[in-house]
Amino acid sequence: MEIKLKYGCNPNQPTARVLFDDSQQACPLSVVNGSPSYINLMDGIRSWQLVRDLKIATGKPAAASYKHVSPAGAAVAGPLTSDFCKAHFYRTTDLSPIATAYAKARSSDRVASFGDFIAVSEPVDVTLANIIKPEVSDGIIAPAYDPEALEILKAKKSGNYVMLQMNPDYTPPQTESRTDFGITLEQTFNDIAITADTITNNVVTENKTLTPAAIETAIVATITLKHTQSNSIAVGVDGQAIGVGAGQQSRIACTRIACDKADRWLLKQHPKALTLTFKDIPKSEKVNALEGFVRWHELNNDEKAAVESALSCPVDPITDEERADFLASKTGDVVLSSDAFIPFRDNLDRAAASGVKLVIQAGGSARDQFVIDAANEHNMAMSQTGIRLFLH
Repeated sequence: MEIKLKYGCNPNQPTARVLFDDSQQACPLSVVNGSPSYINLMDGIRSWQLVRDLKIATGKPAAASYKHVSPAGAAVAGPLTSDFCKAHFYRTTDLSPIATAYAKARSSDRVASFGDFIAVSEPVDVTLANIIKPEVSDGIIAPAYDPEALEILKAKKSGNYVMLQMNPDYTPPQTESRTDFGITLEQTFNDIAITADTITNNVVTENKTLTPAAIETAIVATITLKHTQSNSIAVGVDGQAIGVGAGQQSRIACTRIACDKADRWLLKQHPKALTLTFKDIPKSEKVNALEGFVRWHELNNDEKAAVESALSCPVDPITDEERADFLASKTGDVVLSSDAFIPFRDNLDRAAASGVKLVIQAGGSARDQFVIDAANEHNMAMSQTGIRLFLH
């Protein structure tokens, strides 16, 4: 079976296609609408695996927002608060479970999700289609599409919105291969399962408090890392990854990126952020203005002026003390997961400033005790899973 693609990673790579040996089973993937590119397929295949794993692990509908083969956000279904909806420009909480999952996933980093590729574990229904309709998105992969939802999404991008369908019963072979520079590599498919036992079996700190909600969030964050370019760190809350640091050469760089993103996500529900009023401008410009507001202390004068020009109210910035107090108030809710062992305490020190109280990591470093000591100083619970989740 062959699916011709628009082009490869770049337009100067004109020949691109999907190949599948259907001598043993039917191809699980089909194009429902649009003309996908090579990157669309890479995002679609990677993101489908993430939502598939999340649904298996939690039993809940799951969604992901992908950019450049790593998730900008991922989440499982759950109720949306009025503060959440106001902070992320959603006008209703009357949504299906799969729609809430995508609303959460898209909210994780709305700036990064601009032009995302969406994956959902459930059929696309009308409430989800209506959430996706106004967003700038390149495409979606799902197990099915309700007829009315299909027509809503077909209208996007002048009828060229990429829509892929994946057979949810498909199981990949036990080995996978890739060819790079004419050289083929082969390895066992990474089918390791992340479960509640993965999180709870080896808590190595004095604080051993793991609530059911924190365990579920830890599962979501850790599975997110399984499908994120390494090195990677994910920070999560309420069943979603709110900060993903991906593809960095040092773990502390990943931690800083993930925690900075998580801080901005949390601060968008600060009382000062929730009272902002905006001019009649596109949603994308409101998103950028709100992002600027919660980063006000980092902006130069021109950037501050751009934020002010989008608002119909005076700017009352969140002070450093208010930032610290608000993030500290989230203590107990915020989880950090690492795709490999954490070698130095600087990761824990940065995580503590974002209110992290549960850390998931592989363990196995010669410096484990130093990191455990740092967790104890911050009154964090830490679980060592013994599982490395590198992806390249």
